[in-house]
Amino acid sequence: MAASPERLLAIYLEDHLAGASAGVELARRAARNNAGTELGAAFARLSAEIEEDRQTLRRILGLLGFRASRAKEALAVAGERVGRLKLNGRIREYSPLSRVLELEALSTGIAGKLALWRSLQAVALQSLAGVDLAQLADRAERQRSDVEELRLAAVRLAFPGR
Repeated sequence: MAASPERLLAIYLEDHLAGASAGVELARRAARNNAGTELGAAFARLSAEIEEDRQTLRRILGLLGFRASRAKEALAVAGERVGRLKLNGRIREYSPLSRVLELEALSTGIAGKLALWRSLQAVALQSLAGVDLAQLADRAERQRSDVEELRLAAVRLAFPGR
């Protein structure tokens, strides 16, 4: 038996909530790793905004009568932590490559979040009339642009031209 459209929507939203949870963890870690720098401040702002988006997504789940999957969120956060174990050219410390990879991961997450907000706009659910999906999409666009600028700067530092 195929899942109902409502069940598919619940799964979709739960998956995005799990991704947002991993994104918050990643942005907070990046802020700590870059503390005291302009980049650290940018990561801190981004982590606060991703947290706001995560709370909005929790509210959306509630408005639609769905419950968040704690298991999916926990698995996503655990996956983010396992992802820290990648080789980055240095055994125990932060490297310029770490920064590039963090920004690329955040960029991917933001692109997914933008797709989420646009998808919810496209289906125009009546119960979400009080949620400003256009503003959320605009913020995701700005985040994507900001992160891309930071990513390119990090790339130039990690891989200086010859």
